[in-house]
Amino acid sequence: MDSALSTVGLPIALGIIMLGLGLDLALADFRRVARHPRAAVVALACQLVLLPLVCFGLVELFGLDPLLAIGMMLLAASPGGTTANLFSHLFRGDVALNISLTAVNSVLAIGTLPLITNLAIDHFGRDDSVTMPIGEVVQVFALILVPVAIGMAVRASRPDFAARMERPVRIGSAVILAILVLGILLDQREDVGGYLADVGVVAALFCVISLAVGYVVPRAVGVRERQAIASSMEIGVHNGTLAIYVAVEVLDSTAISVPAAVYSVLMFPLATIWGWAVSRRVTAEAAAPEPV
Repeated sequence: MDSALSTVGLPIALGIIMLGLGLDLALADFRRVARHPRAAVVALACQLVLLPLVCFGLVELFGLDPLLAIGMMLLAASPGGTTANLFSHLFRGDVALNISLTAVNSVLAIGTLPLITNLAIDHFGRDDSVTMPIGEVVQVFALILVPVAIGMAVRASRPDFAARMERPVRIGSAVILAILVLGILLDQREDVGGYLADVGVVAALFCVISLAVGYVVPRAVGVRERQAIASSMEIGVHNGTLAIYVAVEVLDSTAISVPAAVYSVLMFPLATIWGWAVSRRVTAEAAAPEPV
């Protein structure tokens, strides 16, 4: 599923969407995240420690083929991507927290992704090894920070325009997302059935558990609703493009890329359903003031 649509069209579309997200952000949002780091710390702990353990349990429970099992662990080790920021925006999450988590986790992944993936390779008896491609980290930063900064600059200079654009941008983002999912499915229609048969159940379960853990654990320790939604999307919407790149370009294995490809398709409807369900709770907390 490493097609031109997913590797070229998706980043371009997400870059445009991130510009729109910047229209809804101010520097004060990021200062608030820095002053109240509990949500970020909990989300990172879930993503870096708890989810790889969950994924390992699933691949062992279902007895996946070793290459597919390695692919699942590679996916679990991949940080959240720009799509997570989009989902958080669509479903009333704290986008500033999402962007902060994506940036921090992308840097941490330089060490954690090779560590987790290489442990999986050793466990399943392979001889390959992984290093984190620095170019991909730079690409993630550029795709997130540059368009968001432009959007924030527009908001600072023309706040009335930014306020008017909030609803159109949210609707436009949903439409772009739907078009991308449909396009990916059509582009890969001949292979989707086989991919789903190989690893669909495990990938779907891992996605659902990731989304639920990312929401339930922060809420259990007192994190606010909007931040819990952001955490859920950051943890549940993995950077499948990065996992596919590492599998194909670093490990030279199409089979290892299959779980990330399947997950990349399944996470769109699953995250949409989940986001719709939990975002309805935001209204109940809307009247409560944000911490200052």
